[in-house]
Amino acid sequence: MGATIAEHLRQLGAGRRTDLPDTTAGTMRLDAREDGHTEHWYLTVADQHVRVTRSGDDAELVIRATPAVFDRLASGESHVATALLRNELTVQGNLRLLMLLRRIFPGPAGARHPRELGRAAMAGREGRR
Repeated sequence: MGATIAEHLRQLGAGRRTDLPDTTAGTMRLDAREDGHTEHWYLTVADQHVRVTRSGDDAELVIRATPAVFDRLASGESHVATALLRNELTVQGNLRLLMLLRRIFPGPAGARHPRELGRAAMAGREGRR
């Protein structure tokens, strides 16, 4: 298995995330609950930066799941929307931020953006002319 949620969130660190919209800002709390114990991660997103702290403070969006579900998201084995549709996680609050969360977690290993695939196809087509 790949990275755990704790490892992934520790690595978010101080760098600018150009894959995040520069106009989107908000707060999210991830609640990983198992065996009657809940671990909290509080994410503050602003100006393409993500700051992570360990806090149970109120947030604009609260996502609840088991640590195993969050670990699958962090390793790219699962996708936020898929986990939501499978009822593996629950959300409460500003759903606009949920789409932001999917950019914070990695995609599956070897996945490519659809635009990259289109550019590669176009380049191949031009090369055959």
